[in-house]
Amino acid sequence: MTDDVERCRAALKRCAPGHSDRSYTLNNLALSLVDRFKQRGVPSDLDECIELHRAALLLRPPGHSDRLHSFNNLANSLLDRFRQRGVPSDLDECIELYRAALLLRPPGNSDRSYSLSSLANSLRHRFMQRSVPSDLDESIELHRAALLLRPPGHSDRSYSLSSLANSLRHRFTQRGVPSDLDEFTQRGVPSDLDECIELHRAALLLRPPGHSDRSYSLNSLAPNLEDRFTQRSVPSDLDECIELHRAALLLRLPGHSDRSYSLSSLASSLRHRFTQRSFPSDLDESIELHLAALLLRRAGHSDRSWSLNNLALSLRHRFTQRGVPSDLDECIELHRAALLLCAPGHSLRSSSLSSLANSFRERFTQQGISSDLDETFSLFSQLPHISHAASRTDLTAAKSWAAAAEETNHDSALLAYQSALKFLDQHVTLFSSSSRHFDAVRIATASLAVDTFSCSVRHGALTTAVELVEQGRAVFWTQLARFRTTLDELSTVRNTGAALAKEFKQLSFRLRNAFDQSTEDQSPQIRQLTIKWDDMVSRIRMLPDFSRFLLPPLFSDLQKAAAEGPVTIVNASQYSCDALIVLSNRDPVHVPIDITQIEVSDLSFEFQSLSKEFGSFDTQHQLISILRKLWHVIVGPVVQALRVSNVHPGSRIWWCPTAEFTLLPLHAAGLYEKKRDSLSHIYISSYTPTLATLVRARQQVSRDASPQHFVAIGQGNPDEGKPLKCVGPELAVVAQSLTPVVSSFTSLEDSDATVEGAFDALNHNQWLHLACHGMPNRQQPFESSFAMRDGPLMVKDIIRSNWQDPQFAFLSACHTTVGDEKSPDESIHLAAAMQFSGFRSVIGSMWSVDDKVAQEVVSAFYGNLVNGSGILDCTRAAMALHKAVKKLRNKIPLEQQIVFIHIGV
Repeated sequence: MTDDVERCRAALKRCAPGHSDRSYTLNNLALSLVDRFKQRGVPSDLDECIELHRAALLLRPPGHSDRLHSFNNLANSLLDRFRQRGVPSDLDECIELYRAALLLRPPGNSDRSYSLSSLANSLRHRFMQRSVPSDLDESIELHRAALLLRPPGHSDRSYSLSSLANSLRHRFTQRGVPSDLDEFTQRGVPSDLDECIELHRAALLLRPPGHSDRSYSLNSLAPNLEDRFTQRSVPSDLDECIELHRAALLLRLPGHSDRSYSLSSLASSLRHRFTQRSFPSDLDESIELHLAALLLRRAGHSDRSWSLNNLALSLRHRFTQRGVPSDLDECIELHRAALLLCAPGHSLRSSSLSSLANSFRERFTQQGISSDLDETFSLFSQLPHISHAASRTDLTAAKSWAAAAEETNHDSALLAYQSALKFLDQHVTLFSSSSRHFDAVRIATASLAVDTFSCSVRHGALTTAVELVEQGRAVFWTQLARFRTTLDELSTVRNTGAALAKEFKQLSFRLRNAFDQSTEDQSPQIRQLTIKWDDMVSRIRMLPDFSRFLLPPLFSDLQKAAAEGPVTIVNASQYSCDALIVLSNRDPVHVPIDITQIEVSDLSFEFQSLSKEFGSFDTQHQLISILRKLWHVIVGPVVQALRVSNVHPGSRIWWCPTAEFTLLPLHAAGLYEKKRDSLSHIYISSYTPTLATLVRARQQVSRDASPQHFVAIGQGNPDEGKPLKCVGPELAVVAQSLTPVVSSFTSLEDSDATVEGAFDALNHNQWLHLACHGMPNRQQPFESSFAMRDGPLMVKDIIRSNWQDPQFAFLSACHTTVGDEKSPDESIHLAAAMQFSGFRSVIGSMWSVDDKVAQEVVSAFYGNLVNGSGILDCTRAAMALHKAVKKLRNKIPLEQQIVFIHIGV
């Protein structure tokens, strides 16, 4: 190899600058150096190779017959160097060179598929480094295009099948959740993972025993089966995966360039099976294989850090099983060596930091060495400074930090939670606002906000607690709100404000529609719109007073929610349960709650079970028992604090419950004894899912002078469900009460109350009364719906709406405030969908509503919604409901007195 390099050097000396063959000799020397680099791993050989390719490219200007080859050669070498050292600029330049090469191979060129494939692979590398979804999506599109140019029989078809499958696997790993698979299946479109497996099987058939590339197909099919096992838990998938890796390893004998990959892959799959079935032999073999792979990945190997980490993880599993201290000590040293190879900016740095930190924490737990604990938090404290785009891995690492800090009472806990929420915000923005990704949001946010709130309260940082719990709850609605931001203030900015506001509104509307209509999150259209949208946000933030445009609100902004009365956040965390009263003119007031999260969960379960029996059995005694518990433990102490804060009886108050508290009727708590307190005798209660939601509703000031158009929609004979006999009379009561008051009154009943009819009516009316069946779906909350004559009017349809200046909605239907039990903090239910669509004030129900009772409540309600000027006023809705229930208190059962709640202003 050295002889080749020296011969090429000698040839280059004979081709002085200006010589017609100089570019060829430069190129030949560069290629011989890269060959020597691959043999010996000397970095200077690769550096010199790259400079020689640059020099050759300069001698091959546009139009030169070999310019294309210089593009590819330089790109290949830059990619090699990126793999070795992880310098982002090398990969960026490589991608641009491959793009330039592709332009020189237009459609019809016999080698176009090679340029498509090269560019696709380099984009996948960049995605793995920085987690930008558009890179991976473009990679998949390019691989598909290459595959079309490599029909059955093409020598490289199996390569394209494998490459496309690998990119699909990466996308599934990043975004794939069970609901995605289910939805793709329902639409008849194969999921990324299933398609990927079938592509790999097809590639394997094209590489029968004896084929030189059979090991690559075996090794590519295996991890996709492992992914599917992770999703669906079919044991045969994992077993087949292991056998495929074994078969690949047999084809990669000692000396094979990819033997280390087969060793590592088989080892990881065996460790996975060990975690599932606890066979000691699987773990022992995994350790032996990882060690063998590490010996083949010497210093300078691009995957050495992977092997170090994988061997460390297997040793830690064995330590957990058998308690041999040397296993944990070796695990720590391996993780430490891996971290040294993941410099700042490396996409694996956060996971490497977390792995080493958690291992030190484990040893501290076992041996009590204080320096191990110091090392743990020294490592975790580096997480806030990561420079790549945040991913799920970074969020998981920050959560580990928070858990460790809580367990050891370390003073970095609050910083850990703040870092996790920052990563959450960045991570969630990579997803569309489509309901398809709610599961991913749910997994990412699980308990994070409520634990952050608890930590802030325990540290005495009450205003921070309010800010952070807002940032971590209702994440789905917050993402959607990015496209619905009110722009009245922006429109008043001189010169550019009105134009920016108009452009932003149009762009947001286009982007939201693109998300709604696409099965892919980063189609070329979405990618282009997203770039424009991000640029628009940056331009707006440069304006005076708009530096925090669409950023998480500060306490000073959130405090505006309490302008008309205090808002009490009630929080249930595994670490503590607390209430925090937000007042308009002072710091929040902390009210400790003497109950555990488990007790709250039990109480919630007890109430939910009881509510299913309402109307069937006499449940009043059990209901009163629960309402008394709520009073004694939660609501009573809050009321006492409100009194101390001079919140006078008869005032309006708002509840902002979190976690399991969202499923409990706080508004109905009381002793239910003569001359003894209950909340409804002291204050008028409303709810809000977040403070920011209430602030937005307050800012949407109704124009009293504008016409008031009211629509009442009733469906007593839906497509599915039993008939509702009182819907017609209920709508008649609404019409009788409001026809003399409003500018126009429209009534849609039975055959007119269709999905399309409802949407059309809501586009022309700001006030709504809806009487029908409410159909909650706790497993798929976006499928919750109102039953119309021709089918369901679903949450996922409602949130696509673009209604103008909606004011008030009375949802006279069952379960309209019931969301997903697994993620109550996201508030995905019918009432929230109406509120998000812009309705400032909404009345909904927490459980089943008696048809006849609903008619009576409605009759008593609307007379109190009109203000002294004879105009409908949505801010009177809570008071009107309060008076209606009070009037009917002796006529209807207790559970029907408290079933309706008010949300909003």
